[in-house]
Amino acid sequence: MTTVRLTMAQALARFLTRQMTVVDGEKLPIVAGIWAIFGHGNVAGMGEALYGVRDELPTYRAHNEQAMAHAATAFAKANFRRRFMACTTSIGPGATNMVTAAAVAHVNRLPLLLLPGDVFASRRPDPVLQQIEDFGDATVSANDCFRPVSRYFDRLTRPEQLMPALHRAMAVLTDPAECGPVTLGLCQDVQAEAYDYPASFFAERIWATRRPRADEAELQAAAICLRNAHRPVIIAGGGVLYSEATEDLLAFAHAHDVPVLETQAGKSSMPHDDPLAMGSVGVTGTSVSNRLAGEADVILAVGTRLQDFTTGSWTLFQNPARRIVGLNVQPFDALKHATHGLVADARAGLSDLSAALGDWCAPAGWRQSAEDGRADWNRAAAAAKAPTNAARPSDAAVIGAVERVFGHAACVVCAAGGLPGELHKLWNPSVPGGYHLEYGFSCMGYEIAGGLGVKLARPDDDVVVMVGDGSYLMMNSEIATSVMLGLKLVIVVLDNRGYGCINRLQRSTGAEGFNNLLGDSHHLALPEIDFAAHARALGAIASKVGSIADLEAALTAARDNDRTTVVVIDTDAYAVTEAGGTWWDVAVPEVSTRGAVNEARASYEKQRLLQRAD
Repeated sequence: MTTVRLTMAQALARFLTRQMTVVDGEKLPIVAGIWAIFGHGNVAGMGEALYGVRDELPTYRAHNEQAMAHAATAFAKANFRRRFMACTTSIGPGATNMVTAAAVAHVNRLPLLLLPGDVFASRRPDPVLQQIEDFGDATVSANDCFRPVSRYFDRLTRPEQLMPALHRAMAVLTDPAECGPVTLGLCQDVQAEAYDYPASFFAERIWATRRPRADEAELQAAAICLRNAHRPVIIAGGGVLYSEATEDLLAFAHAHDVPVLETQAGKSSMPHDDPLAMGSVGVTGTSVSNRLAGEADVILAVGTRLQDFTTGSWTLFQNPARRIVGLNVQPFDALKHATHGLVADARAGLSDLSAALGDWCAPAGWRQSAEDGRADWNRAAAAAKAPTNAARPSDAAVIGAVERVFGHAACVVCAAGGLPGELHKLWNPSVPGGYHLEYGFSCMGYEIAGGLGVKLARPDDDVVVMVGDGSYLMMNSEIATSVMLGLKLVIVVLDNRGYGCINRLQRSTGAEGFNNLLGDSHHLALPEIDFAAHARALGAIASKVGSIADLEAALTAARDNDRTTVVVIDTDAYAVTEAGGTWWDVAVPEVSTRGAVNEARASYEKQRLLQRAD
């Protein structure tokens, strides 16, 4: 057997360069690069190894470990899971900074390879700088934090353990059902230890997308369910995009006259101007989508986790006879809430189900009702996005300005606060992936780092990051990284002076505004934060505007700028699009000295009666 003597870190780096995939007929490395912030737990081993493969596996330097893992996650999402990135850190805080990002990838079913440094396997120098010591378990390290947010976790304490660990890691990262983050803790002494690795370990391998087809009995049961439907709807989730099933979804909808509603992850599955595209569904849904969902007798849920925002905390589907068919590649998701499971790849499943349905179509009156409701919603949405002279415009008015300047082909990136709700209702993407929202974990701070990952994946597209002042203050360092890498973003900062979304939620439960808006928080003085000056200090072009007209002018200029551009505008902390939406279960205190809280609790208890547990 031919062998190659390498350190464990060198073998890891070489192995990653040999893993390939095919995208649109072109063979590409499936690992597009590695984000690295070096420290004493990885600079010697992984640092030297990555230098040796720098021309094959690009190493990107970031400014925050959580942010770089967000960027890697966004890259995978923008590539519909066909390619992914890796991240390496030192031990201690460098590693644990990535735990939040691992949770984002875990919830959103996205591939992310995390390679944090770990303690010395030999334990000779223990305790080393940044080491966590457990008084009762000597095997514990800080990296154990990754266990609940990893689909596969391993700690490598010998160099030969790398081989089974990497084979298992690649199986998970490329499996459409298991897909999620993989964490390999790399003991820092083991990174530098040499081993005679079989040359075959470094043979090139091409990873193809697996498309499991449905069980015949499940397929026929789903077809019977739909044939008996009078008011069917499709809920399209992120699995439609990850499966590249958008054309199949469109064909299915028109072959059988079934309206399509979209989750946050599934938005952009349908062209926004298609007559069967009803837009967003659920808590942040359009009025037409939520009405149809409430009346539907069969819900074909394709590639969705049926999260509470999608189901209105399980109050949305009010037809007593309603049945749910869960078409999902992951049985855990396909079988939630006593659904009729149809375990299959979204593209293959839609194609097979359409064939099983033959010439069946939903009643013509149902489609007409949907199209009428869609027209009503479009008028309401246009009014919300219309230009305004308000001193502090709504988020919706800002969205309208961005849409008028960049059109529907730009990719909008967002994650947390009130903006995801407004964007879910109002943004009209024209291409799959043109709407990039991290709303599975709703992680503040994802926005700018996520935009960086999207731009890496889609360098020719306009990438517009929309972010509130709260999220901007949490994580903005990757503005400097975007300038350094020449990855131009257009960042719109909507400043409502605090956490406006949670302030509104707080008040809706009967409480006083407290600790959310800056003015309602404990303070000696209120800061006048100059976001434009801060962005310029990070290397961006930046300005603050005072009106929607000025915003449009600044965005028009931003299109021609040569680097990341930040535009700041003050917005109304209370204005939201009233049309659409539905209830969300946020528990209100059962007893309170405040009358407003008691009133909110009474309303809450009435809404809970609408929840369906089956």
